[in-house]
Amino acid sequence: MSFARIYQQAADRKGGEKALQALLPPLAEPGQLEALGDDRYLSEITRCIFKAGFVWRVINRKWPDFEAAFDGFVPIYWQQVPPEVLEDLAQDERIVRNMQKIRTVPDNARMIVDAAREHGSFGAFLSQWPSEDQVGLLLWLKRNGARLGGATAQYFLRNVGWDGFILSRDVIAGLRREELLDASPGSKKGLTQAQEAFNSWHQETGLPYSHLSKILSCTVEN
Repeated sequence: MSFARIYQQAADRKGGEKALQALLPPLAEPGQLEALGDDRYLSEITRCIFKAGFVWRVINRKWPDFEAAFDGFVPIYWQQVPPEVLEDLAQDERIVRNMQKIRTVPDNARMIVDAAREHGSFGAFLSQWPSEDQVGLLLWLKRNGARLGGATAQYFLRNVGWDGFILSRDVIAGLRREELLDASPGSKKGLTQAQEAFNSWHQETGLPYSHLSKILSCTVEN
């Protein structure tokens, strides 16, 4: 279960330690989560929701048009947007016209506004949540947001620089190989098992959770 063996296996597969280090995701610098505007959090949440089950590169290519169509994703506006605005967006050729996903924007805007009202900003709310309880944060996002179950919230957190694991196919395979995950990865039990594994590895190595997750994924044949 020692992570040193996993690290070495990943480095060997990727062509050495330097090559492995180059693959590790960036983390938010101190104060960076708080400095990011609430509109950017709503934008990234929405982008991850639209990517789910779709071709990511298409969403990324169209994202400037999404930004224009959603007027910059200002949460205070979108939390109480009139229904006809959503109906117009469902006909807007600049975006992917999925009404179910479009309707998540007001719900997630309200989540952001409510958290910001209590903590000063949504970034301040995220920054005070410890990585050793990522499961608690994922459950909070699922409970208070819209379509933020599964891996969508995990990718959102990774993309804004919050330090956490992603249960990708390769990470799940790695955890199962190490006999640390025997439940469904989408269940509370499965998330808790993954959290316990990453907490243990973090205590052993001091490495960020996002780096541990990426390194583990690099040990899986793909």
